[in-house]
Amino acid sequence: MKNRVLLNAFRLAMTALGRNKTRSALTVLGILIGVSAVVTVTALATAASEKVGGQLDSFASNAIFISARPSQHGGQKRTNVRLTDNDVKSLDREAVSLAGVTSFSNTESQVVYADQNINTMIVGTTLPYFKVRKFQVARGSLWTESDELLKTKVCVVGQTVANKLFHGQDPVGRTIRIGRAPYTIAGLLAPKGNSAFGDDQDDRIMMPIGSYRARVSFSYGGKVDQILASASSEETTSRAISQITAILRARHRLPEGAEDDFKIASQDELKRMEGAIAAVLSLLLLGVAGVSLVVGGVGVMNIMLVSVSERTREIGIRMSIGARENDILTQFLVEAVVLSLIGGIAGIVLGMLAAFGLGYALDWRVVPSVPALVVALVTSGTIGICFGFLPARRAAKMDPIDALRTE
Repeated sequence: MKNRVLLNAFRLAMTALGRNKTRSALTVLGILIGVSAVVTVTALATAASEKVGGQLDSFASNAIFISARPSQHGGQKRTNVRLTDNDVKSLDREAVSLAGVTSFSNTESQVVYADQNINTMIVGTTLPYFKVRKFQVARGSLWTESDELLKTKVCVVGQTVANKLFHGQDPVGRTIRIGRAPYTIAGLLAPKGNSAFGDDQDDRIMMPIGSYRARVSFSYGGKVDQILASASSEETTSRAISQITAILRARHRLPEGAEDDFKIASQDELKRMEGAIAAVLSLLLLGVAGVSLVVGGVGVMNIMLVSVSERTREIGIRMSIGARENDILTQFLVEAVVLSLIGGIAGIVLGMLAAFGLGYALDWRVVPSVPALVVALVTSGTIGICFGFLPARRAAKMDPIDALRTE
């Protein structure tokens, strides 16, 4: 019996909506916009999180970043503490939870080959850097340990640098000039694309750190810009950070209670920070989408109130031939829910099209979230029930005699 009542209510709702196609279309527009915004934001937020997470994973293996902490002097930040090669050696020797540790310094410099002249990032580092940062060699080879000891004028180049200087030709074995010194290219690195920080990881040249200090950016005392370590696993990252802290504090002779003169950031912290930023942005955008849904719900309620007023005589006739309050209530409530569900389904389709389009433009992998789609659909139906109840109740509570007198 209940199924028959619902079926009849659905049939009457579709008939009523069909009589006022334009008004029905305008009514569902608010729901459509709100649902499509929710679906688009949810899909893109998930895709962005996966994209950044993948970039961080490709950046390094369980990475831990160590840099000098600037100190305040007269209102100005100065970095008096220096991280050095000896710090790296101590960490490599004593920190048992590290799978690898390396250091690097970098600067921008002019690079010349034949008539080509570019500015790019020059990185001075050691061989473990390539393992920690997951750099692979596409052609040629890396330099050797003896090259590091002898400060040999040898380097490896990224794909972007090779394209700019050699236009598709094999760069291995060619000689380029960095600053005033000639360098032989030993290898070409496999492409890595942009990092999670937005920089082009292929637009760089890498060389032994001793050669870098001697010819590109003169320095003494084994100073490095940053130390990059890799924990043996995700589970040992916290233990590795504790070991790094203890070793560096001992090496820098920091008294108990004194603030660390270095900063440590882990890959997990960067992921958490990225997740927090993405969550805040998603909440803001979902808030805007929620306002759109409420506005759409108010539109449904207003249109249903107008529909009740226009169909007062019809309501009176139905009541006079035996329709009960629940029948009238169900009829108009189903009509409001149908309007909202049509808007919800159309919003899901539009939202997914928008998400796929933006994902293609941004080169993000967009995968539909089934729970999010279900929630969007249920939300639209709930809006129909909540905002359609008042007009439906008003129709159900009409006096049939007064309703029949209405012209």
